[in-house]
Amino acid sequence: MNVISNRTGFPVLLAVATLAASGSLFAQSNDPTIVVDGPVTQEMPVLVKGPDVKGIITARSGDKLKITTADGNATVISINEATKIKTGGGFLSGKNKLTSNALLNGLPVTIKTWQSGAGLIASQITFRNNDLKTATMIRNGTAQQFEEQTAATEALRGRMGDIDKYNIKGTTNVYFDTGKYSLSPSAKQELCSTAAAAEATDNALMLVVGYTDSVGDEEFNQTLSEKRASSVINYLQQACRWKPYRMLTPTGMAESDPLASNDTEEGKAQNRRVSVNILVSKGLDGL
Repeated sequence: MNVISNRTGFPVLLAVATLAASGSLFAQSNDPTIVVDGPVTQEMPVLVKGPDVKGIITARSGDKLKITTADGNATVISINEATKIKTGGGFLSGKNKLTSNALLNGLPVTIKTWQSGAGLIASQITFRNNDLKTATMIRNGTAQQFEEQTAATEALRGRMGDIDKYNIKGTTNVYFDTGKYSLSPSAKQELCSTAAAAEATDNALMLVVGYTDSVGDEEFNQTLSEKRASSVINYLQQACRWKPYRMLTPTGMAESDPLASNDTEEGKAQNRRVSVNILVSKGLDGL
């Protein structure tokens, strides 16, 4: 409601429904002696339904989440007070009500979004109870049944130079088409077989390393090798149910350490790979 003053000095109150000017508002009614003066009404942003996004929370900063999908792409999504958070069993209320504090790194989620001018906004975030328990263990540093190797795990995280602290119990290579990072059906089958073998190995961890052939420049190949490693990580965790706290930080090595010569097509095909290594700390091997 704005105060409208008559030039003759008599005050009048009038409800203004729409103010259409920008900057400092000035409008004139049918009566030339009446002037309306007041602030501009701000328009609400227009929201349209955005895409559903399924992946793993790989980073969080304030009200923004980075979601890495199975194909290795990352999407930034904002959350706000209107975002609904639920588990596979439904919404919780009262003391058990879920808050944004449950949105932890390593948590697989499915997100319904709205699209605004500033990007994607989460309208609903859903995840499984068991996945939340796993992500909580990661945050708290209490890897269930693996507490004794936590220090060794942290020592190697992101550092290939410490590989000599581990015994390699097995390596599986999965292969990719030129310039691609999507998994073939045979690669998916091999990954779950590898996860089963690792599950049967006491105190086993996994280290995933992505590679490329020599086609393309260095920057492109570095990014491609990282996307290939991420594709494998996501499939191992989401489809093969390998626990995130038993996974060392993936590494992209571009065209380093080729298995074969890049001078032939057959050699290049062998080099377009991701190596999945089953590791056991030397201090725990045989326990």
